[in-house]
Amino acid sequence: MEKIAHILKSLREEHGLSQAQLAKETGLSQGAITFWETGKRVPNAIAVITLANYFDVSTDYLLGVSKD
Repeated sequence: MEKIAHILKSLREEHGLSQAQLAKETGLSQGAITFWETGKRVPNAIAVITLANYFDVSTDYLLGVSKD
């Protein structure tokens, strides 16, 4: 799931957020975000939906399945 790691980090940086800020905004843990961005773990379905909603993108985009 290298795609989601890259896409998540890019979205976070485009929005000018630190991992801690994103964690606070979404209610997700900073540790989990770190693992996802480094590709060490994959977010569960609830986390993917939460992140997609926060960044106003589709889950398919976040997962690297589609380009929009």
